[in-house]
Amino acid sequence: MIFSIPLAWLQLIRQRVRFLVTLAGIAFIVILLFMQIGFQNALYASATFLHQNLRGDLFLISSQYKSITSKQPFPRSRLYQTLGVNGVQSVSPLYLEFAKFKNPETGQKSPIYILGFDPASPVFNSPEVEQNLDVIKFPNRVLFDRASRPEFGPIAEEFAKGKSIEVEIFPSNARDGYSVEIGGLFSLGPSFGVDGNLIVNYLTILQIFLDRQAEEIDLGLITLNPGVNPQEVLAYLSAYLPQDIRVLTRQSFIEFEKEYWTARTPIGFVFSSMVIMGFVVGVVVVYQILYSNISNHLAEYATLKAIGFKHNYLSAVIFQQALLLAILGYIPGFIISFLLYDLAKATTHLPVMMSVDKALTILCATIGMCWISGWLSANKLQSTDPADIF
Repeated sequence: MIFSIPLAWLQLIRQRVRFLVTLAGIAFIVILLFMQIGFQNALYASATFLHQNLRGDLFLISSQYKSITSKQPFPRSRLYQTLGVNGVQSVSPLYLEFAKFKNPETGQKSPIYILGFDPASPVFNSPEVEQNLDVIKFPNRVLFDRASRPEFGPIAEEFAKGKSIEVEIFPSNARDGYSVEIGGLFSLGPSFGVDGNLIVNYLTILQIFLDRQAEEIDLGLITLNPGVNPQEVLAYLSAYLPQDIRVLTRQSFIEFEKEYWTARTPIGFVFSSMVIMGFVVGVVVVYQILYSNISNHLAEYATLKAIGFKHNYLSAVIFQQALLLAILGYIPGFIISFLLYDLAKATTHLPVMMSVDKALTILCATIGMCWISGWLSANKLQSTDPADIF
């Protein structure tokens, strides 16, 4: 019987302008949730993209390690100690440094992240890097990340035209730069902590940063023999190596980085808080809308009670309205968010991308938000007495 008369729909559209304003308000909340979750996911994806593109089954980090962009070197000898362990096939050290990259057109210096390794022992799962290993065998030639932010200049575009490009790299607080030639391109992309990337021979890092020693590495990559159980080797290495070293699997390495950005940085806390606050604000907004609608039609609801309709029926009408508002407000919110994602990706060069699971998550959150508001609003009907109204 409840669906025989579209009471919920008729009440909503009785005042067209108010109904459209209501949908606009819900759509705004949907957009807010989409953007907050979109940037939060982009934070995690960009922060761990390097981790996902590294070779290796196990990873060695310093016990003082915080994140991939924080400097926590440890002795290279720790990595070579693992070569004597059964199941270990090979090891590769990775050197990481921040420097200033001088835009060859404007002269502006911008921070850039430098990743150095021995070309004879590659560390990246990237066909582009593999094809250019011979290029970085020379200390003065580097690979430039074409997905870097635009402040570094049109490096990728000029290189694609066949032009020879020389740039200067400056260690922090140094007046004199080190000249290098762009020898190739690759794609990695920026993150919330990195604007651009260079791949170099580790000898280049030692030449740019004169206080850096070859014995100091930032990350150790361990490749295991086929068929070896990583957990068994990890357990042995954790007991075998000194306490100044941690051994992680790839997934643990990724989760460690996510945990840092989630719990130990202000931006992670802000994103998590804003998602919760957006949901709470949505509940309050929809509650006010439904409560106002009930108040405006209180006499009609009292009449329905007086002629025998039960409270469950009236509550079901409120929940129908909440569901209609959720779905109708979600549709324009999703469309606008989809367009804003493309704009945000093009502007920030971050992986702000729409996905099916993200769309379903926000849809469920919107329906839940409206149903909570409907439940709170329906409590007003519980105490409605037709005798008091009339």
